[in-house]
Amino acid sequence: MLAINLPDVMAEIKTIFEQYETALIANDIAVLDELFWPSPHTVRYGIAENLYGDQEIAAFRRLRPPAGMERELSHTTITTYGRDFATVNTEFHRPGQHGRQSQTWMRTEAGWRVVSAHVSLMPQA
Repeated sequence: MLAINLPDVMAEIKTIFEQYETALIANDIAVLDELFWPSPHTVRYGIAENLYGDQEIAAFRRLRPPAGMERELSHTTITTYGRDFATVNTEFHRPGQHGRQSQTWMRTEAGWRVVSAHVSLMPQA
């Protein structure tokens, strides 16, 4: 039977997700690149872009303006499946912007890495 939300794995994902969020707000491209699986199979669907493979994702990060990355998170939900697979879903809020983000994380030999991500905006209430 697959173990869901093992406490030690939950703690690992919470820590790595916090590292990702800190790097995103600081626009720390080196850390963001490191946290995505270096593979042509990695996918990131963004607000206005579909990126296939780690090279396209890295190129996007280098072209994105670094300003205005601050945000507040809500409804963050982490679910782990066994010891090597997890999902993180969250909503984010910036002035005039409400969005959602999902990430699929996989444990690799190098540590936890995002293998799939999705970011989208929601209508303002």
